[in-house]
Amino acid sequence: MSLSRLRTIFFVATTAVACATPLQSAMAETYPEQSINIVVPYSPGGGVDIVTRLVTKRMSQELGQSFIVDNRPGAGTNIGMAFVARAKPDGYTLYTASNTFTTNKALYSKLTFDPATDFTGVGKIGEAPLVVVVAKESPFHTLKELVEFGQKHPADLTFGTAGVGSSGHMASELLLRSGNFKALHIPYKGGSPAITDLLGGRLSFMSINPLEVISHINAGTLRPLAVLNQAGTPLLPDLKTAEKQGFTGLDATVWWGIVAPAGTTESVVKKLNAALAVALKDPEVVDSLHKLGAEPLPGTSEQFKAFLDKETAVLAEVIKAAGIKAD
Repeated sequence: MSLSRLRTIFFVATTAVACATPLQSAMAETYPEQSINIVVPYSPGGGVDIVTRLVTKRMSQELGQSFIVDNRPGAGTNIGMAFVARAKPDGYTLYTASNTFTTNKALYSKLTFDPATDFTGVGKIGEAPLVVVVAKESPFHTLKELVEFGQKHPADLTFGTAGVGSSGHMASELLLRSGNFKALHIPYKGGSPAITDLLGGRLSFMSINPLEVISHINAGTLRPLAVLNQAGTPLLPDLKTAEKQGFTGLDATVWWGIVAPAGTTESVVKKLNAALAVALKDPEVVDSLHKLGAEPLPGTSEQFKAFLDKETAVLAEVIKAAGIKAD
């Protein structure tokens, strides 16, 4: 190749780079110019859906454009994730990430996307702790009694979840490791049928968001044994954490955050993150999240990425050690 040809290629390349930065800056200044689509990988009415609508309603006021919640349930949230991973990285297609975002790569062997590389973190919304519950007729009145029984009778305990890789599944696996006991996992297609079987005495225990069972706890049909985080939950202020009951290394929560397709410009991500921060400091939003048993946790996109990386690494090890597969 001639020297003049090389000079021409170099000039075109450097010119393209030079032009890209002002163009991106201009896009960030005018963004958003249209409504923003945010994919929720569950049906309407669930926890992820409720939290998404609550937070984006306030974000839309800050950004001056509406958010359209696009429910795309199925395949353990992989349908929604795959759709957003393929979307144009212009800030107009987002995704509400929750626990499966950090487990599915280890659970599924044939994903068409990689959660670690095909998305950019915008920011964490918040989290809520999970609690261990048993039916009122259960012989277990403390977490220690449950664990000791599982140690002596490893074939006689069962726990139900909303599905393989769900927050309740991972929390229960962490509990099994912390307590060094055994229990058989019974996955369901959603939390409601699992709760029904727990109430009917067909399951030994569940690890679950307290919001989903607080009415049963208040009615006395379910008995809470422990909170699986470090700080407890305002929904059950008198319930001790597992750590205070002697079980260390447990910090199991259901969490939510917003991500965008990889390649979304940093300026757009920062604008979205700033709007999210405003929403999470709004007294009305904070009060609504507290009523859901959740704690808002605003932070930078970099902090959210560090959280996602850590969760992915920890849970991949748990999944591998337990031999869990979803396909």
